[in-house]
Amino acid sequence: MSAPAPRPRGAVRVVHAADVHLDSPLRGLRRLGDDAVAATLRAATRGALERLVGLCEDSGADALLLAGDLYDGTWHDYATGRFFTRQVQRLADSGVRVFVVSGNHDAESQITHSLTLPPNVHRLSVDAPETVVDEHLGLAVHGQGYRTRAVSANLAAGYPGRVPGVVNVGLLHATVDGSQGEHERYAPCSVADLTALGYEYVALGHVHAREVLAEGATTVAYSGNLQGRHPRETGAKGAYVVDLVPGEQARLDFHALDVARWESLDVDVTGAADVAEVAGALHREMVGAREAAGDRPVVVRARLHGPTAAAAALADGERLRQEAEQAAEAAGVVLERVDSRARAPRAGGGDDPELLEAVRRAAQALAGDPTLTQHVRGVRNDVGRLLKEADLLDLGDPRALRALAERAAEDLATRLSGGR
Repeated sequence: MSAPAPRPRGAVRVVHAADVHLDSPLRGLRRLGDDAVAATLRAATRGALERLVGLCEDSGADALLLAGDLYDGTWHDYATGRFFTRQVQRLADSGVRVFVVSGNHDAESQITHSLTLPPNVHRLSVDAPETVVDEHLGLAVHGQGYRTRAVSANLAAGYPGRVPGVVNVGLLHATVDGSQGEHERYAPCSVADLTALGYEYVALGHVHAREVLAEGATTVAYSGNLQGRHPRETGAKGAYVVDLVPGEQARLDFHALDVARWESLDVDVTGAADVAEVAGALHREMVGAREAAGDRPVVVRARLHGPTAAAAALADGERLRQEAEQAAEAAGVVLERVDSRARAPRAGGGDDPELLEAVRRAAQALAGDPTLTQHVRGVRNDVGRLLKEADLLDLGDPRALRALAERAAEDLATRLSGGR
């Protein structure tokens, strides 16, 4: 974790984090083949929260802003709540205030347990927008949490105007138009709705990708989640240290706090003469991912693409897995999954173009079949839940099935092109 930048004179310093999902059950661990890394990942949300508290202490923060989904639904036992209480007590001992809004995962309707929190923690109202003013800090925090999981109203539309003479911050768990990724549309609003509030900063949660949506008189940002929980939540995860002065643009400094990191690698194997060259390219990409992650364990999902003479050999799933695991071991990372979309180079002779075209047409017809999900109903009943929990395939998702059909056609065409 890098050292925080010096605080500007007269600034209020807050740390903005969201989507901790404390003690969330991580997916896809059973197929890692590395028990130590799997154990690290299981405890990763707690470790990331501990690092967040350490960042608040080390940076001399005045307040911690938690923009929803602190929890992941109802606790399995009270240990989850006790762990959070211990962490915010550390902040109480350091004089750091904590402001929290509930999100869809930790709405009042979702959480059936509760524990008394230290007095430095303030949960903002779920009934209407609330404003808390700390005259000593020169800080006003505006926000509203979720009473129920599904909130369809634009909560931001009811947020009050700024309190004069202090730094104003909005705290909101919501889907903002133009944000990255696909998320359920809870408390939907626009960037214009948020900048119109006139606050110096709006701290957002719900979207797990870090993104600054607006800068200037009002800065609007998602901090992203604190720890990647599955292979699609890739890259550095953490929190912003934000320095705020009334009437001035916010200064944001991102700090990676994740305990372990998921990475997705697209490896171009164009022109590789054989499997050994492919393995070398994969190894180089894996080394780069490990170096970027510092001392964190890295779990990699890799996809190979491009024309190569090794395409037919790479279509052998077991051989591909063994080669990739060997490259991962040498690079010091853990392989979660590897796929090949490599194709044979175009060359005169050898291929039957009519056969290859027939394969592609058949796959396109299958992928376009509106009843595709019905064809796999029996398989879905038998193993559908297990495949989905392992983050391998959702047999109820027509898009995933279309992609599978197209992938099967590519593999078959590769094998035919390679003389297999």
